[in-house]
Amino acid sequence: MRRKPPAPLLLIGAVVAVVVCLPLIYLLIRAFGSGWSPVIDTLARPRTWQAFGLTALLAATVAATTVVIGVPIAWLLTRARLRARRTWTVLVVLPLAVPSFVAAFAWLSFVPGFSGFGAAWLVLAASTLPYVILPTAAALRGLDPAHEEVARTLGIPPVRAFLRATLPQVAAAVGGGALLVALYVLSDFGAVSILRVDTLSRVVYDSYRASFDRTSAATLALLLAVLAMLVVAAEQRARGRSQRWRLATSAPRQPPPVETGRGPALASHLLLVLVVGIGLAVPVIATWGQMRTGTSARLDVGELSSAVLTTAWYGLIGMVAAVVLAIPVGLLAARYPIPSVRLIERLSFVGHALPGVVVGLGVVFIGIRLFPGLYQTVAILGFAYAVLFVPKAIAAIRGSLATVPPVLEDVARTCGLSAWAAFRSVTVRLVAPGVGAGAVMVLLTVMKELPATLMLRPTGEHTLATRLWTLTEISAYAAAAPYALALVVVGAIPAVILAVPLARGQTSGDSIGPTARAELEESSP
Repeated sequence: MRRKPPAPLLLIGAVVAVVVCLPLIYLLIRAFGSGWSPVIDTLARPRTWQAFGLTALLAATVAATTVVIGVPIAWLLTRARLRARRTWTVLVVLPLAVPSFVAAFAWLSFVPGFSGFGAAWLVLAASTLPYVILPTAAALRGLDPAHEEVARTLGIPPVRAFLRATLPQVAAAVGGGALLVALYVLSDFGAVSILRVDTLSRVVYDSYRASFDRTSAATLALLLAVLAMLVVAAEQRARGRSQRWRLATSAPRQPPPVETGRGPALASHLLLVLVVGIGLAVPVIATWGQMRTGTSARLDVGELSSAVLTTAWYGLIGMVAAVVLAIPVGLLAARYPIPSVRLIERLSFVGHALPGVVVGLGVVFIGIRLFPGLYQTVAILGFAYAVLFVPKAIAAIRGSLATVPPVLEDVARTCGLSAWAAFRSVTVRLVAPGVGAGAVMVLLTVMKELPATLMLRPTGEHTLATRLWTLTEISAYAAAAPYALALVVVGAIPAVILAVPLARGQTSGDSIGPTARAELEESSP
């Protein structure tokens, strides 16, 4: 029998969902403010449905590619005997530090004429692959290998044993990563604009900027929001109603590394080289080449330093805002999968699929109408970041809580602890590493955000992303190159923070002391 969520927690989750959906409310007001006729006209255009189909196809293709490539890489990093495993673990995560629009610029300068659907697929898949690798590898690292070993004793070949016994247990982690990839593709503006792919996000931006047709743009943005909700609903359906918990809180027994033959070992290293080369080496080398050979402008060290500090400051603000909003929704989604909670979770993911320009305009509308004194302040910018990136924090919190069964809190309460004390001393300790990883992922993404930052930042302040975009718009590629490299370097810090614990083989169970771990194991059924 499923537990009923506490009414205060459900109310807080509902409030968070409403807050996150405020830009969506703006879109509804803007789209239908002049009646149904403009909306119907926009929906009747062939280009609208061409962009819709292209957007859905690109999101599905990129998500499928990251799953097909990311799951084997996660297995290599956690289960196979791999030379320099720790180094490879860090390297495959570092593409997170490369903004997709920087990668697109780099590839375009590296390969003239590089554009179109295939180019966008390659750039976005390389940029988002770590979203699948990280949660899948963490899930594999925290999984007891007994199920797979039992399957092997029944005569099932290794590959089939992994697919039948292990993969279903990490399917939630894989699906969560694929969901973030799909939502990232839906909301991406920079890469598809540079590579000339008419997705909904680019069409929305063109409608706002070129024709100032806000009704048409709002209608297209609503289509994008509907597509995002369909993606989230599909992930929820695939995740199913079952919850897989590991009762033991100690680090699971690690299986011996799988020995691969010379042929598979060579293929594995070739795959890793290609992933790191496409996602990291080419963008960095091409950007470095632009800086070395260009003569657009001389580097202003003071301006670069100021942009670095502003980027870090905005990143921290966005991280805190997103995590605070995500905690109640993540707790509800992990512990109380009832229809009302699923709706709250679904609504909370909508903002991540909207282009930054749409969220920015919605927040501008809200700020001017409701809080005029907050317009172009750090507070309103932090709110926009929370709307855009709270799904990343929700996914991390939900995934971490899903590994901690409520029975552990029940056991703690039999020892005389209150409900809050049991939650704090047991659950909070176990989920802290996962929540921290989600917070770092939000920090990394905020530092790369472009459209919302351009619209909402305080006057006169620049981040690395805004300076980079401003310079590239006037074709000052050599002057922009230092900002691109600095953005990669700054982004590499949280990316390495995400990768190092996994490279060391740490799991969430490692975060509690041996005494507490032993007590919980002895009292677990």
